[in-house]
Amino acid sequence: MVIYLPTQHGNGNEESILLDELTPREIVQELDKYVIGQADAKRAVAVALRNRMRRQRLDPDLAEDVMPKNILMIGSTGVGKTEIARRLAKLANSPFLKVEASKFTEVGYVGRDVESMIRDLVEIAIDMIREEKLDEIADRAERSAEEKLLDLLLSDPAIPDKSRDRLREKLHAGKLDEKTVEVEVKERGPSFEFFASPAGPQPPGPPGGMDDSDMNNLREMLGPLLGGRSKKRKMPVAEAFDHLIQEEEQRLVDMDQVTRTAIERVERSGIIFLDEVDKIAGREGGHGPDVSREGVQRDILPIVEGTTVNTRYGFVRTDHILFIAAGAFHVSKPSDLIPELQGRFPIRVELKALTEQDFIRILREPKNALIKQCQALLETEGIKLTFTDDAMRELARSAAHVNELLEDIGARRLHTILEKVLEEISFEGPDLKKKNVKIDAKYVQSRLEGVVKDQDLSKYIL
Repeated sequence: MVIYLPTQHGNGNEESILLDELTPREIVQELDKYVIGQADAKRAVAVALRNRMRRQRLDPDLAEDVMPKNILMIGSTGVGKTEIARRLAKLANSPFLKVEASKFTEVGYVGRDVESMIRDLVEIAIDMIREEKLDEIADRAERSAEEKLLDLLLSDPAIPDKSRDRLREKLHAGKLDEKTVEVEVKERGPSFEFFASPAGPQPPGPPGGMDDSDMNNLREMLGPLLGGRSKKRKMPVAEAFDHLIQEEEQRLVDMDQVTRTAIERVERSGIIFLDEVDKIAGREGGHGPDVSREGVQRDILPIVEGTTVNTRYGFVRTDHILFIAAGAFHVSKPSDLIPELQGRFPIRVELKALTEQDFIRILREPKNALIKQCQALLETEGIKLTFTDDAMRELARSAAHVNELLEDIGARRLHTILEKVLEEISFEGPDLKKKNVKIDAKYVQSRLEGVVKDQDLSKYIL
């Protein structure tokens, strides 16, 4: 499969580049646009992505045996673990799911369905593919909806103008938006799902020994109960146009094809980010929660090794899904995981704590830099916000200082510091008479005075 990525150039025009042509070095450069530092982690995920491209060029028989090299990221919160994985998935146009391994320990592993992560990933993939298909048929849907709307207008005796071309001109000009038309609307009834029994392996096919024809007959019999009836409702032309477009989109998008493509993409290029894996690190012989933690690891193991999961859309193989596990490992260590699970994460990278200089770069350099976000938000109300270089240094110094005194939450500290500094401007924004606001080091210090010095910092900054 060939994937094209849009790239922005200085002149504002977009060009497409081939993902297949991106070298590991170029993948790292793409990640550098959003994540500061952590070169080792970027190199590891870049190689993992490149190996996926290489695998797709192999003979199918050999490709089947080439397993993804899963990655274990070790590092404190806020250093970029999740962002690296999320940006990698976006770069590869891959279905991406972040799930906390610790959520499986809250109620114990017995009866907890860890396969739900695969089902959730399929749902994400279906939404992704459906949006892609909607983009493809958007123009067709709009044209078809427009013709149907014109038919309704022409058949309405309250509208004297019977020229299709003149009505089309008025429709495009918005002169008919307040007119009312009668549109047929389908009523939504209650929805029902059929689930196979979770106890033991299930044979392929519909549940309860029913074949496909039985299921179709059942759906037809229950059709009136499940909705699908329609009634006529009056609505403004503008609302009717939107409704007709949605109807045309549903008609033009083949959901069976969407489902097949989604499952294929999950199996071939899905990425699951398994966070807080350190919180399920527990070995045999422990007491209480340790036993539960090891149970969670053993439940997760077959999914990472490669198994087949039954979803509402069909069976999904997990053999070639890329798993990126992450954890701080302050109390436990990777060797506390069961050996089988350790072996399924052969690539390990340790992410470094962020420095004051990293914070300055995070504020300024990424495409989605915090300073750029704040400036864009306030600019919606006509406020032109500028930061001096010494202001950025002071913000970075304060964030690093608070991280030293309290728990180190990495770049997330910048969010809380920046919110505190801009709190008054954000509140007074709509009423400010002076629309050009300059933030310098003195202003930052004045806003943080008493906060950074206070011993009980948690009272002010998370």
